[in-house]
Amino acid sequence: MKLSEDFLGALKQLVEERGLSEEVIFSSVEAALALAYRKFKETRQDPVVTIDRTTGDVSIFDLRRAVESDPGPGEISLAEARTLGGETVQPGDTVKVPVLLHPEKFGRIAAQTARQVITQRLKDAEREIVYNEFNDKIGDLVTATIFKAEDDQVLVRLGERNEAVLPKEERIAGETYTPGEAKKFFLLDVRQTGRGPRIVVSRTHPGLLRKLLELEIPEIQDGTVEIKGIVREAGARAKVAVASTKPEVDPVGACVGNSGARIKNISNDLCGEKIDVIVWSEDPLEFIKNALSPAKVTRVEAVEGQDRTAKVYAPADQLSLAIGKAGQNVRLAARLTGWKVDINTSEEKNSPSQGSGNGEDEA
Repeated sequence: MKLSEDFLGALKQLVEERGLSEEVIFSSVEAALALAYRKFKETRQDPVVTIDRTTGDVSIFDLRRAVESDPGPGEISLAEARTLGGETVQPGDTVKVPVLLHPEKFGRIAAQTARQVITQRLKDAEREIVYNEFNDKIGDLVTATIFKAEDDQVLVRLGERNEAVLPKEERIAGETYTPGEAKKFFLLDVRQTGRGPRIVVSRTHPGLLRKLLELEIPEIQDGTVEIKGIVREAGARAKVAVASTKPEVDPVGACVGNSGARIKNISNDLCGEKIDVIVWSEDPLEFIKNALSPAKVTRVEAVEGQDRTAKVYAPADQLSLAIGKAGQNVRLAARLTGWKVDINTSEEKNSPSQGSGNGEDEA
């Protein structure tokens, strides 16, 4: 039997429209015809169906086991088997027996089954392509357009046909999401589900800030400036520790840019988030001092007998700045450095701490 030129043309069109390989399309049709034949013959045995990719010729074969005598269902005599498969066929070998049958004779139910198989196979293939494409992009920066923001659900469009979800916990507090608006996102995760790949994006992940810095600052792109750590309270404040691989390059200046232009561009992308760029240091006490920027502290001391705990002394006029609104500045500094930080006034060296942060995590 042979597929019509119109049918072949339709298969070729599917290849172009859905971005699937020709092999996926043809193998889907072969699987559908095989299942349709099984239903038509009411057999449990799987046939073999092949389609010539050029001519459209369809071949259907029953698989039968060669026996020396008295062949039963699913079997064939050794003599017949050798006629089909050659003299090397031995008892127990499987041979393909051609079936002379046109699909039109399969019947309505078999034809419906074939359509269902083709549809499902194509859906599965499309889902696998989407999953593989975006699974390779986890951790990347993506630009997507918001197309639904209602009933506490925010969905974004990646490309022409792919959708991603922005969960509530991955949204910047107070940020608005307007359909049709394009934003930059961090591709957080891709999971296979019964309804296809579930792509998850984030606006709060520290990786988003890292990717924006890499995009905006040439010195980070070429390796002259290295990012040593990032912590964020998304939409409010972030701290970025940087170091230079060349003594003549100021890492903070490179990131901030002339008149703060570079860091302002990144801040604008993050709903006005304030970004403190500080110099990383191998000396943890120096690093803590830098991390409390923009506050200027006078001294940092490690607390004896307490692991990774430091006392910081700041002038009275710098105390509130060092602690930050609701303790935000010292909290971020602690997370960035990995140390517990206690803030004290310089005038009251022995007084109880005024503000503290716990360095429980680092991004």
